[in-house]
Amino acid sequence: MPDTDKIITISGLVLYGSKNIFAVRPDLKFQFMIQGDLECRLKGKILKNADNFYNPLAPGDRVQIEYGSGSTGMITAAEERKNFFSRNNQKSNCPQILAANTDLALCVTARSSPPFRPRFLDRILLQAEIAKIPAIIVCNKIDLDKNDMIYSEDLLDINERIEDFKRLGYEVIEVSAKTGEGIESLYRLITGKTVLLTGQSGTGKSSIINALQPGLKLKTGAINEKYNRGSHTTTLGVLTELQTGTRVIDTPGIRRFAPDGIKAEELMLYMREFAPLAGKCSFGLSCSHRTEPGCKIMEAVAAGAIHEDRYGSFLRIYDELKNGYRKNDD
Repeated sequence: MPDTDKIITISGLVLYGSKNIFAVRPDLKFQFMIQGDLECRLKGKILKNADNFYNPLAPGDRVQIEYGSGSTGMITAAEERKNFFSRNNQKSNCPQILAANTDLALCVTARSSPPFRPRFLDRILLQAEIAKIPAIIVCNKIDLDKNDMIYSEDLLDINERIEDFKRLGYEVIEVSAKTGEGIESLYRLITGKTVLLTGQSGTGKSSIINALQPGLKLKTGAINEKYNRGSHTTTLGVLTELQTGTRVIDTPGIRRFAPDGIKAEELMLYMREFAPLAGKCSFGLSCSHRTEPGCKIMEAVAAGAIHEDRYGSFLRIYDELKNGYRKNDD
């Protein structure tokens, strides 16, 4: 046991954690007396203000630590977050924080391998809007696209949806972690920021980080050939510090994302092309946007101002927020 007379309070950054044990990097001003990262546990069973969350801390959180000596410490408090990116953990029906204090969310996808899932992107972008975190779509594996691995009719549908995201004001960056194409542009965009990488399994989030800074050698996974979907190579969120002060939080690959933090009636306020129409239907906020005459949402869909697939995505998410998760939801 450390000498209690020598215990001091230091601050640090959470890199990752599991089962209430967290790796914390002490702030620079404390690193002269502490070699490496600390393995920290919570002081007490419950961290203050964390009892309503599935996990008390996430990568990117800043914490206060009681430190005596060695490579361990006790977390006594979490500093106030400027934001956090979460999802609804449906087993416990409470928020699960994936990353904290981020400047930018990179929503990673691919046109193929695994197949493009625009409705999954809708959910990720929605959560970024809820958290007030700027979001960019990163379309990885463009080397596969150039090898004609996608049927032409599918490619037309995919490109149409990508163009619609651009129309809504979302920046789309095309990269190949394998060949390095587009990686330099992405690196310049994120330099000096804390960024979150999120997306479905197999889209190459860890591979992108490896491409951003060669030599990291983060573990990557292959696509399941039978089902053409990714395996969960990253099993917990991890913050990696790159050169030039850039911090990247790689989150576990997700096959299904349940939005967190809003009610069904608030959904349209967080989808960009729906928000201007809020409350303008003939039946006001009680409109279901399915059959009512004078529904401005359905009129916008008919006029092409709202993409039909985004409308379908909106209805699915609305039903889920209203009635709970169904097994066949996107």
